[in-house]
Amino acid sequence: MVRSMMSHADLPDSFWGHALLTAAYTLNRVPSKTIEKTPYEIWSGKKPHMSYLKIWGCEVYVKRQISTKLEPKPDKCFFVGYPKETKGYHFYNPSEGKVFVARTRVFLEKDFVSKGVSGRKVDLEEIHDPQSNDTPMEEQEQDAQDVVTENPAHVTQEPRRSNRIRQEPERYGYLISEQGDVLLMDQDEPVTYQEAITGPESEKWLEAMKSEMDSMYTNQVWNLVEAPDGVKPIGCKWVFKKKTDMDGKVQTYKARLVAKGFKQIHGIDYDETFSPVAMIKSIRILLAIVAYYDYEIWQMDVKTAFLNGSLLEDVYMTQPEGFCIPGEAKKICKLQRSIYGLKQASRSWNLRFDETVKQFGFIKNEDEPCVYKKVSGSIVVFLVLYVDDILLIGNDIPTLQQVKTWLGNYFSMKDLGEAAYILGIRIYRDRSQKLLGLSQSTYIDKVLRRFNMYDSKKGFIPMQHGLCLSKTQSPSSKEERDRMSKIPYCRTLNFAHLLHIGFCIAFFLEYAS
Repeated sequence: MVRSMMSHADLPDSFWGHALLTAAYTLNRVPSKTIEKTPYEIWSGKKPHMSYLKIWGCEVYVKRQISTKLEPKPDKCFFVGYPKETKGYHFYNPSEGKVFVARTRVFLEKDFVSKGVSGRKVDLEEIHDPQSNDTPMEEQEQDAQDVVTENPAHVTQEPRRSNRIRQEPERYGYLISEQGDVLLMDQDEPVTYQEAITGPESEKWLEAMKSEMDSMYTNQVWNLVEAPDGVKPIGCKWVFKKKTDMDGKVQTYKARLVAKGFKQIHGIDYDETFSPVAMIKSIRILLAIVAYYDYEIWQMDVKTAFLNGSLLEDVYMTQPEGFCIPGEAKKICKLQRSIYGLKQASRSWNLRFDETVKQFGFIKNEDEPCVYKKVSGSIVVFLVLYVDDILLIGNDIPTLQQVKTWLGNYFSMKDLGEAAYILGIRIYRDRSQKLLGLSQSTYIDKVLRRFNMYDSKKGFIPMQHGLCLSKTQSPSSKEERDRMSKIPYCRTLNFAHLLHIGFCIAFFLEYAS
């Protein structure tokens, strides 16, 4: 769509972004074969109005806001898009070289359509690899020439083929050594149960697994039953994690029993799965309020939070490895409560927590369902939930203590005191000057070490400028494919994206009274 729009408009190449936004805006308001409603109607619940849609790139007469008596009142501009914040249209005035928003206008769509020719030629560049196609280069060029000869009106310019020398990208996630490539692991955490019980830290991991099983029995998560006819239980596995403090030092060894929820079947052992979490921008706003009004900010953690959710469906699971009941190895677990890994686990916990905090008088924010507020006279308390992490914010310490006690009566809680480290973000505070700062330096250092990039130099983008990847760089042998399958591309790209948008860069908030 962008290519077609640009080829019919007499606008510079720099307006491709406006064309892209307009294309997306239009597609969200038109029907498709796959769904009955338009995306706009599904999102907003209202049918979109189509009468105001105009031809992108057409000429428009826009009335000037300020003009002398002798100057023409309208300016000849180009329509380039729809603004999000207000009604009207985006117009480009070539004489002034700027884009602005206006309502009073006269579109020259009929004149634009009657021209019937492209307003400009689009210079397309194609990077072609002759080795990826069995057709000889001479035949490809002849075929292209035949197309131009048979129908020259549909070809604006022959594609240019790049002769740029391609370089193999660096392999992040590996350490290069004399023995070969070694995949970097996070803090030597075991992957399987056997690795945990045979490794050098086996005692600590066994203690962590026993603690997890005690939580299962305390919360009566399952009952052992004979497998019903036709029922195939889902599996489970142990997940091991070393939890660190704000300085990156190991605090606790955590073993989590996780169900293999990917084997669940929709409509049989799960239905709804959606569960909200607090947005990071909401946490920043509340921290700004904390800094400005000098509120208290405390932190709590819910132990085995998902085990508090009740299940409405019949879900069966195999017994956990290493903890099968002697003499009952053939029995399976019928889950009574939610467990980590189930598709509905997060939703079940969120519904239980929402019901509980409302009993204490908290009111949920309709625009941010994981932020709660309780007001009594001049006393204000905010509660922020991010899965199992809780922030308590308020101006009255006795009331905050009451909230802690209330939550402790319903859930197994861990009091972390004054908030200093949440969601990988370190909190700095100087209450005398009403300063509050946030930093993710610890997380950045951790990921840089993981991908062997700790000594890398700073750059504007986390990759080589002008890097071009091609099919010839793909693994060609079985050995290469096996090696490449172990490289954590997804995790590397996600971290690079976070760095690129500045999400992980330390930032500070400063508010003066």
